[in-house]
Amino acid sequence: MIFGTFDGLHMGHIHLITQAKALGNTLMTVIARDRRVNELKGRFPLHHETERKNIVGLISLVDEVTLGHKDNVYACIELHKPDIIALGYDQTHYTQSLEEELKKRGFDIEVVRIEP
Repeated sequence: MIFGTFDGLHMGHIHLITQAKALGNTLMTVIARDRRVNELKGRFPLHHETERKNIVGLISLVDEVTLGHKDNVYACIELHKPDIIALGYDQTHYTQSLEEELKKRGFDIEVVRIEP
């Protein structure tokens, strides 16, 4: 499972997707909601969340794509129960205590940081 805004898809995104896909059989991609992007980055994305979801869904390496939950950032993890969560080298939001939070919620999920 990977998470991201994926606004203005670029080669860094493709690198993340390629490396994450190599970690397992199925790649679930969670697209950040417009409101959440604004809260975290102080601006709304250029492209609407549905458009970003549809574009990422066209990438053949992505097996499933979904929008993040509107209120609970852990809801997609709880629903899909991935074996591995791959984080981009520059992802910082919710990542500092992710492993602790997952354990607290009873999950045994490997967290991997993708190299740049």
